[in-house]
Amino acid sequence: MNLRAFFEKYPDESSSIEGFKTRRLELGVVCKKCQHTEHYFRKTDLKFQCKKCGSRVSLRSGTVMENSNLPFQYWMLCIELMTLSKKSFSALEMQRMLGHKRYEPIWFMMHKIRRVMSKRDEKYQLKGCLEFDEGFFERVDNKEVVKEKEESDSGESTQNKRGRGSERQSKVLVMVESEPSLSAPKKGKPNRKVGYLKMVVMEDLKAATINKEVEKSVDKSANILTDGYTGYNKLVEVIAKHSVAIEPNKTKSEKIFPWVNRTISNAKKGLLGIHHNCINDQYMQNYLDEFCYKFNRRYFGDKLSERLLIAALETTWY
Repeated sequence: MNLRAFFEKYPDESSSIEGFKTRRLELGVVCKKCQHTEHYFRKTDLKFQCKKCGSRVSLRSGTVMENSNLPFQYWMLCIELMTLSKKSFSALEMQRMLGHKRYEPIWFMMHKIRRVMSKRDEKYQLKGCLEFDEGFFERVDNKEVVKEKEESDSGESTQNKRGRGSERQSKVLVMVESEPSLSAPKKGKPNRKVGYLKMVVMEDLKAATINKEVEKSVDKSANILTDGYTGYNKLVEVIAKHSVAIEPNKTKSEKIFPWVNRTISNAKKGLLGIHHNCINDQYMQNYLDEFCYKFNRRYFGDKLSERLLIAALETTWY
């Protein structure tokens, strides 16, 4: 829905509470003591009370909102805004739009929602024909920032490596479903049909590390297309078929790997435009998970916020 429709449906805190309660009942509330499924709802303390044993459970309990003191309307609106745009929102912008005094609770709420997106995508494996490539994303490491400041104060050089060995970049394995198109492609469009996408921050890009991630994220029957990077040499140990295409010409390479190049480029532009590449390495995966979640559900339209709300109610924060 658009923002006008959202505020018509959830104009205040009580309507937002009613919306969360309705969806929790639709999903089913199970008593933790006796496993009974019928409950009363207590408006006085926002708790479900079991009709059989009388045990009570909070409306927030068992959801991403557990242990949060932020209003329900904040959560509802944050989910709506994070799915309304193809891009993202900075926590500072979200804080301004919600009118909240403190930055940290809003930042934490957004990262909780990003983890919900991640948990949802972890349930699925990539299948069919896949394109693989490595992406290198600018990030901020607090320890490195302190080290650079100390070197700068002492007059020492603060130059960092660039490219694959850079200390200021997160190594990301990018995997995207890319099936050959049966129909003739439109002018300027790739001749391959894109499916689902996964981006995983890696400790390193060695063959053993890549294979471990592929076993978890990719179906064994998949056909993977990669460039000549040596880290992919042992992929045949974990998947059915591995093809290699080495093309030094960038223009031709983009036609061989159309979607993996586009997704890496779009993700980098999004992080640069919204967050200005000031992302701590500890949270890089969360931002990439948000990008992948929206990409994988790009045709959901108005249903996206509703689906994310359901996922938030089914995911316990821990």
